[in-house]
Amino acid sequence: MAKKLKDTDYLFISTYLHSRERDLLTAARMERMIEAPSAEEAAKVLTETGYGEFNAVTEETVGAALAREQEKLFEDLYRFVPDRSVVDVFKVKYDYHNLKVLLKARAVGAEADRLLLDAGRVPAQELRRAVLENSTGSLPPALGRAAQEAMEVLSTTGDPQRSDFLLDRAYYGEMLSAAADTGSDFLVRYVRATIDAANLRAAVRTLRMRKGAELLRRVLVEGGTIRPDTVQAAAMSGGLEELYRPTALREAAELGAAAAKGGSLTAFEKACDDAVTRVAAAAKGVPFGVEAVISYLVAKEIEFTAVRIIMSGRMAGISGDTIRERLREAYV
Repeated sequence: MAKKLKDTDYLFISTYLHSRERDLLTAARMERMIEAPSAEEAAKVLTETGYGEFNAVTEETVGAALAREQEKLFEDLYRFVPDRSVVDVFKVKYDYHNLKVLLKARAVGAEADRLLLDAGRVPAQELRRAVLENSTGSLPPALGRAAQEAMEVLSTTGDPQRSDFLLDRAYYGEMLSAAADTGSDFLVRYVRATIDAANLRAAVRTLRMRKGAELLRRVLVEGGTIRPDTVQAAAMSGGLEELYRPTALREAAELGAAAAKGGSLTAFEKACDDAVTRVAAAAKGVPFGVEAVISYLVAKEIEFTAVRIIMSGRMAGISGDTIRERLREAYV
């Protein structure tokens, strides 16, 4: 385990990030985007907050703006944060996203470049090369093992779902291990809450599809505050609400019980994300320390999701009320 740094080691980066909070996409700015007379006018709010100018507003230009902002975020944090592994906890998911995309594209002989996100620990093209050349030994150890195992599963079964299950398990395991290695108890709690939410989602989706305990057993992952076998037993017996009642996911579990019977998945998914956000929000009042970095990273992830929801909705002509229903709880 890495040496646990002192809060004062984070004094400069904390001050720097607090100064940048004024440019975050607040609830008021989101509302301006929703109420703007056009998608082009909505994009001007993004320009005000540092996303650059939009010559045209399309799915491609919005995606490119988000990618630039994401890359800039990680570059800045890498430059100033005392322990880069804190940032890597948030970059892990992009490695696994890219790996899933590349393996599926390879299986069907398709091109994957437009779906790759260059925000992981491993540059997207380097990961692409490792997959195409079957040279996973050059990747971070856990990612390399997962890639090799997933390729073997796809080769022997031709089942991309099994490959995804394996990669999800590896992703959450590596994310939790990376969080533990930083020495931050707060970051570990955040990751464990993320895993709890993922397992609740898996349980509700499995019930909604009327699938059995065997599939659920393969989907659930270790590392949350509630053991997978406990989640499985509760799901099969109709006890998810009771199981999650003492946790931050109480409201999500109530909505999940309704969603499992055909109710709104949108409201359930939103409640899961909001519950994890509230766990992270405990860091808001910390003036300096690793919590300030984690808090800012979570705020930006929520912002990126909000931008995708709002701009996709505006370009598709979806009503403001429908967009609001899909938006996650604002962090600021």
